[in-house]
Amino acid sequence: MSLVLAGDIGGTKTLLLLAESDGLRPVKEERFENRDHPDFSAILARFLGSERPASACFAVAGPVAGNRADLTNLPWTLDGHALTAELGFPVCLINDFEAVGYGIDALGAADLETLQASEPQPQGVRAVLGAGTGLGEGFMVWQGDGYKVFPSEGSHADFAPADERQEGLLHYLREKYGHVSWERVVSGPGLADIYAYLGGGAADPAAIAEAALSGSDGAAVEALEIFISAYGAEAGNLALKLLPKGGLYVAGGIAPKILLKLKDGGFMQTFRAKGRFAGLLATIPVHVVKNPNVGLLGAALAALRLNMS
Repeated sequence: MSLVLAGDIGGTKTLLLLAESDGLRPVKEERFENRDHPDFSAILARFLGSERPASACFAVAGPVAGNRADLTNLPWTLDGHALTAELGFPVCLINDFEAVGYGIDALGAADLETLQASEPQPQGVRAVLGAGTGLGEGFMVWQGDGYKVFPSEGSHADFAPADERQEGLLHYLREKYGHVSWERVVSGPGLADIYAYLGGGAADPAAIAEAALSGSDGAAVEALEIFISAYGAEAGNLALKLLPKGGLYVAGGIAPKILLKLKDGGFMQTFRAKGRFAGLLATIPVHVVKNPNVGLLGAALAALRLNMS
Protein backbone atom coordinates (compact mmCIF):
# COMPACT_ATOMS: atom_id res chain seq x y z
CA MET A 1 0.00 0.00 0.00
CA SER A 2 1.33 3.46 -0.90
CA LEU A 3 2.03 6.16 1.67
CA VAL A 4 1.47 9.90 1.73
CA LEU A 5 3.52 12.44 3.67
CA ALA A 6 1.98 15.49 5.31
CA GLY A 7 3.59 18.35 7.20
CA ASP A 8 2.50 21.38 9.19
CA ILE A 9 5.37 23.87 9.35
CA GLY A 10 4.87 26.79 11.72
CA GLY A 11 7.13 29.48 13.05
CA THR A 12 8.09 27.35 16.06
CA LYS A 13 7.48 23.70 15.29
CA THR A 14 7.04 21.22 12.44
CA LEU A 15 4.61 18.30 12.61
CA LEU A 16 5.11 15.43 10.15
CA LEU A 17 2.78 12.54 9.39
CA LEU A 18 3.33 9.47 7.25
CA ALA A 19 0.03 7.74 6.52
CA GLU A 20 -1.41 4.98 4.37
CA SER A 21 -3.16 6.38 1.32
CA ASP A 22 -6.15 4.13 2.00
CA GLY A 23 -8.01 5.84 4.86
CA LEU A 24 -5.00 7.91 5.94
CA ARG A 25 -4.17 5.51 8.76
CA PRO A 26 -1.11 6.95 10.56
CA VAL A 27 2.12 4.99 10.15
CA LYS A 28 4.48 7.48 11.78
CA GLU A 29 4.04 10.90 13.35
CA GLU A 30 6.61 13.22 14.95
CA ARG A 31 7.07 16.78 16.19
CA PHE A 32 10.27 18.76 15.59
CA GLU A 33 11.40 22.06 17.12
CA ASN A 34 12.49 24.22 14.19
CA ARG A 35 15.20 26.02 16.16
CA ASP A 36 17.05 22.70 16.53
CA HIS A 37 17.47 22.23 12.78
CA PRO A 38 19.26 24.30 10.11
CA ASP A 39 16.52 23.82 7.51
CA PHE A 40 13.49 21.78 6.55
CA SER A 41 15.47 19.23 4.53
CA ALA A 42 17.33 18.20 7.69
CA ILE A 43 14.01 17.52 9.43
CA LEU A 44 12.72 15.52 6.46
CA ALA A 45 15.85 13.38 6.27
CA ARG A 46 15.61 12.54 9.96
CA PHE A 47 11.90 11.71 9.75
CA LEU A 48 11.78 9.73 6.49
CA GLY A 49 14.85 7.57 6.75
CA SER A 50 14.50 5.06 3.92
CA GLU A 51 10.72 5.59 3.44
CA ARG A 52 9.60 7.02 0.09
CA PRO A 53 5.92 8.01 0.01
CA ALA A 54 3.96 8.44 -3.20
CA SER A 55 3.29 12.16 -2.62
CA ALA A 56 3.58 14.91 -0.03
CA CYS A 57 1.90 18.14 0.94
CA PHE A 58 3.34 20.63 3.40
CA ALA A 59 1.30 23.37 5.06
CA VAL A 60 3.46 26.44 5.69
CA ALA A 61 2.95 29.54 7.82
CA GLY A 62 3.25 32.10 5.04
CA PRO A 63 2.00 32.98 1.56
CA VAL A 64 2.52 30.39 -1.18
CA ALA A 65 3.07 31.36 -4.83
CA GLY A 66 4.21 29.06 -7.62
CA ASN A 67 4.65 26.18 -5.14
CA ARG A 68 7.22 28.27 -3.26
CA ALA A 69 7.00 29.95 0.14
CA ASP A 70 9.00 32.23 2.42
CA LEU A 71 7.83 31.55 5.95
CA THR A 72 6.62 34.70 7.72
CA ASN A 73 8.06 33.99 11.17
CA LEU A 74 10.96 31.68 10.28
CA PRO A 75 13.96 32.40 7.99
CA TRP A 76 13.26 29.39 5.77
CA THR A 77 12.35 29.25 2.08
CA LEU A 78 10.59 26.16 0.79
CA ASP A 79 10.33 25.28 -2.89
CA GLY A 80 7.96 22.45 -3.82
CA HIS A 81 9.61 21.93 -7.21
CA ALA A 82 13.08 21.66 -5.65
CA LEU A 83 11.76 19.27 -2.98
CA THR A 84 10.14 17.15 -5.70
CA ALA A 85 13.49 16.87 -7.48
CA GLU A 86 15.33 16.19 -4.21
CA LEU A 87 12.94 13.57 -2.86
CA GLY A 88 11.78 11.86 -6.03
CA PHE A 89 8.03 12.19 -5.47
CA PRO A 90 5.57 15.07 -6.08
CA VAL A 91 5.43 17.74 -3.38
CA CYS A 92 2.92 20.56 -3.03
CA LEU A 93 2.96 23.51 -0.64
CA ILE A 94 -0.17 25.14 0.73
CA ASN A 95 -0.76 27.90 3.26
CA ASP A 96 -1.16 26.60 6.80
CA PHE A 97 -4.66 27.97 7.16
CA GLU A 98 -5.62 26.53 3.82
CA ALA A 99 -4.67 23.18 5.37
CA VAL A 100 -6.71 23.97 8.50
CA GLY A 101 -9.69 24.69 6.27
CA TYR A 102 -9.41 21.31 4.55
CA GLY A 103 -8.87 19.58 7.88
CA ILE A 104 -12.13 20.85 9.39
CA ASP A 105 -14.11 18.28 7.41
CA ALA A 106 -12.06 15.55 9.10
CA LEU A 107 -13.03 16.68 12.61
CA GLY A 108 -15.66 15.17 14.89
CA ALA A 109 -17.82 16.76 17.58
CA ALA A 110 -15.21 16.00 20.25
CA ASP A 111 -12.66 18.09 18.35
CA LEU A 112 -14.73 21.28 18.68
CA GLU A 113 -15.88 23.56 21.50
CA THR A 114 -18.81 25.78 20.60
CA LEU A 115 -18.65 29.43 21.70
CA GLN A 116 -21.81 30.51 19.88
CA ALA A 117 -24.41 27.97 18.83
CA SER A 118 -26.38 28.67 15.68
CA GLU A 119 -27.71 26.48 12.90
CA PRO A 120 -25.10 26.45 10.11
CA GLN A 121 -26.25 27.23 6.61
CA PRO A 122 -25.77 24.17 4.36
CA GLN A 123 -22.88 24.84 1.97
CA GLY A 124 -22.50 28.27 3.56
CA VAL A 125 -19.21 30.15 3.59
CA ARG A 126 -16.85 29.13 6.38
CA ALA A 127 -14.08 31.19 7.97
CA VAL A 128 -11.07 30.19 10.02
CA LEU A 129 -8.52 32.12 12.05
CA GLY A 130 -6.05 31.16 14.69
CA ALA A 131 -3.27 32.60 16.79
CA GLY A 132 0.04 30.89 17.44
CA THR A 133 3.47 32.23 16.54
CA GLY A 134 1.50 34.39 14.09
CA LEU A 135 -2.16 34.92 13.25
CA GLY A 136 -3.58 32.93 10.34
CA GLU A 137 -6.81 33.57 8.48
CA GLY A 138 -8.67 31.90 5.62
CA PHE A 139 -12.10 31.08 4.24
CA MET A 140 -13.92 28.26 2.46
CA VAL A 141 -16.45 28.45 -0.35
CA TRP A 142 -18.56 25.53 -1.56
CA GLN A 143 -17.71 24.55 -5.12
CA GLY A 144 -19.37 21.59 -6.80
CA ASP A 145 -19.09 18.70 -4.37
CA GLY A 146 -16.99 20.20 -1.58
CA TYR A 147 -15.31 23.22 -0.05
CA LYS A 148 -12.52 25.08 -1.80
CA VAL A 149 -10.20 26.75 0.70
CA PHE A 150 -8.71 30.19 0.11
CA PRO A 151 -5.83 31.51 2.25
CA SER A 152 -5.67 35.12 3.37
CA GLU A 153 -3.12 37.53 4.80
CA GLY A 154 -5.84 39.57 6.50
CA SER A 155 -4.06 39.38 9.84
CA HIS A 156 -1.54 41.91 8.51
CA ALA A 157 -4.22 44.57 8.10
CA ASP A 158 -4.01 47.59 10.42
CA PHE A 159 -4.78 46.96 14.10
CA ALA A 160 -7.69 49.08 15.34
CA PRO A 161 -7.72 49.84 19.10
CA ALA A 162 -11.10 49.63 20.79
CA ASP A 163 -10.43 51.71 23.93
CA GLU A 164 -7.86 53.98 25.58
CA ARG A 165 -5.85 51.06 26.93
CA GLN A 166 -5.52 49.61 23.45
CA GLU A 167 -4.71 53.05 22.03
CA GLY A 168 -1.73 53.13 24.38
CA LEU A 169 -0.77 49.66 23.19
CA LEU A 170 -0.95 50.81 19.57
CA HIS A 171 1.42 53.71 20.32
CA TYR A 172 3.79 51.34 22.15
CA LEU A 173 3.83 48.86 19.27
CA ARG A 174 4.15 51.58 16.63
CA GLU A 175 7.32 52.81 18.32
CA LYS A 176 8.67 49.27 18.22
CA TYR A 177 7.55 48.06 14.78
CA GLY A 178 6.30 50.98 12.72
CA HIS A 179 3.31 49.29 11.09
CA VAL A 180 1.07 47.57 13.62
CA SER A 181 -1.06 44.72 12.31
CA TRP A 182 -3.55 42.47 14.09
CA GLU A 183 -0.86 39.79 14.18
CA ARG A 184 1.34 42.09 16.28
CA VAL A 185 -1.34 41.87 18.98
CA VAL A 186 -3.12 38.55 18.47
CA SER A 187 -0.22 36.05 18.54
CA GLY A 188 2.20 34.57 21.03
CA PRO A 189 4.73 37.40 20.51
CA GLY A 190 1.79 39.82 20.66
CA LEU A 191 0.82 38.56 24.11
CA ALA A 192 4.41 39.05 25.25
CA ASP A 193 4.38 42.62 23.90
CA ILE A 194 1.08 43.38 25.63
CA TYR A 195 2.56 42.13 28.90
CA ALA A 196 5.67 44.29 28.45
CA TYR A 197 3.47 47.31 27.60
CA LEU A 198 1.67 46.82 30.93
CA GLY A 199 4.97 46.88 32.81
CA GLY A 200 5.39 43.14 33.20
CA GLY A 201 8.78 43.05 31.52
CA ALA A 202 10.09 40.41 29.14
CA ALA A 203 8.47 36.98 29.48
CA ASP A 204 7.59 33.88 27.52
CA PRO A 205 4.01 33.93 26.14
CA ALA A 206 3.23 30.48 27.55
CA ALA A 207 4.35 31.60 31.02
CA ILE A 208 2.23 34.75 30.74
CA ALA A 209 -0.85 32.73 29.81
CA GLU A 210 -0.23 30.27 32.64
CA ALA A 211 0.15 33.08 35.17
CA ALA A 212 -3.00 34.73 33.85
CA LEU A 213 -5.05 31.55 34.10
CA SER A 214 -3.85 30.93 37.66
CA GLY A 215 -4.39 34.56 38.64
CA SER A 216 -0.87 34.77 40.11
CA ASP A 217 0.22 37.87 38.14
CA GLY A 218 -2.00 40.93 37.76
CA ALA A 219 -0.19 42.18 34.65
CA ALA A 220 -0.56 38.75 33.05
CA VAL A 221 -4.29 38.70 33.84
CA GLU A 222 -4.72 42.11 32.22
CA ALA A 223 -2.55 41.16 29.24
CA LEU A 224 -4.64 38.08 28.52
CA GLU A 225 -7.83 40.13 28.81
CA ILE A 226 -6.54 42.58 26.18
CA PHE A 227 -5.38 39.69 24.00
CA ILE A 228 -8.77 37.95 24.11
CA SER A 229 -10.60 41.22 23.51
CA ALA A 230 -8.52 41.89 20.39
CA TYR A 231 -8.84 38.27 19.28
CA GLY A 232 -12.63 38.43 19.45
CA ALA A 233 -12.70 41.80 17.68
CA GLU A 234 -10.63 40.54 14.74
CA ALA A 235 -12.72 37.36 14.54
CA GLY A 236 -15.76 39.63 14.31
CA ASN A 237 -14.07 41.70 11.60
CA LEU A 238 -13.46 38.55 9.58
CA ALA A 239 -17.06 37.47 10.08
CA LEU A 240 -18.37 40.85 8.88
CA LYS A 241 -16.33 40.62 5.70
CA LEU A 242 -17.23 37.02 4.85
CA LEU A 243 -20.60 36.37 6.57
CA PRO A 244 -19.59 32.76 7.30
CA LYS A 245 -23.03 31.25 7.84
CA GLY A 246 -21.37 27.84 7.55
CA GLY A 247 -19.37 28.60 10.70
CA LEU A 248 -16.33 30.47 11.97
CA TYR A 249 -13.60 28.24 13.38
CA VAL A 250 -10.97 29.45 15.86
CA ALA A 251 -7.88 27.28 15.39
CA GLY A 252 -4.18 27.77 16.16
CA GLY A 253 -2.05 26.65 19.06
CA ILE A 254 -3.14 29.23 21.63
CA ALA A 255 -6.94 28.83 21.68
CA PRO A 256 -7.10 25.33 23.24
CA LYS A 257 -4.70 26.41 25.98
CA ILE A 258 -6.87 29.37 27.04
CA LEU A 259 -10.21 27.72 26.30
CA LEU A 260 -11.69 28.50 29.72
CA LYS A 261 -11.02 32.21 29.22
CA LEU A 262 -12.39 32.13 25.67
CA LYS A 263 -15.60 30.65 27.08
CA ASP A 264 -16.11 33.24 29.83
CA GLY A 265 -17.75 35.75 27.47
CA GLY A 266 -15.10 38.33 26.67
CA PHE A 267 -14.21 36.87 23.27
CA MET A 268 -17.80 36.69 22.06
CA GLN A 269 -18.60 40.12 23.50
CA THR A 270 -16.05 41.84 21.28
CA PHE A 271 -16.88 39.48 18.39
CA ARG A 272 -20.45 40.85 18.40
CA ALA A 273 -19.55 44.45 19.31
CA LYS A 274 -20.13 45.78 15.80
CA GLY A 275 -22.83 48.38 16.40
CA ARG A 276 -25.79 47.95 14.07
CA PHE A 277 -24.54 44.52 12.97
CA ALA A 278 -24.32 42.92 16.42
CA GLY A 279 -27.53 41.02 15.73
CA LEU A 280 -26.20 39.66 12.46
CA LEU A 281 -23.02 38.39 14.10
CA ALA A 282 -25.11 36.66 16.76
CA THR A 283 -26.31 34.30 14.00
CA ILE A 284 -22.80 33.05 13.08
CA PRO A 285 -21.82 29.64 14.52
CA VAL A 286 -18.46 29.98 16.30
CA HIS A 287 -16.32 27.00 17.32
CA VAL A 288 -12.86 26.49 18.83
CA VAL A 289 -10.83 23.72 17.19
CA LYS A 290 -9.32 21.61 19.97
CA ASN A 291 -7.53 19.08 17.75
CA PRO A 292 -3.92 20.33 17.34
CA ASN A 293 -3.46 18.22 14.22
CA VAL A 294 -6.19 19.82 12.11
CA GLY A 295 -3.66 21.38 9.74
CA LEU A 296 -1.79 18.11 9.45
CA LEU A 297 -5.03 16.30 8.58
CA GLY A 298 -5.78 18.90 5.90
CA ALA A 299 -2.30 18.58 4.41
CA ALA A 300 -2.68 14.78 4.34
CA LEU A 301 -5.95 15.10 2.43
CA ALA A 302 -4.24 17.44 -0.05
CA ALA A 303 -1.34 14.97 -0.44
CA LEU A 304 -3.85 12.20 -1.11
CA ARG A 305 -5.51 14.24 -3.84
CA LEU A 306 -2.08 14.90 -5.37
CA ASN A 307 -1.40 11.16 -5.31
CA MET A 308 -4.70 10.43 -7.06
CA SER A 309 -4.34 13.11 -9.76
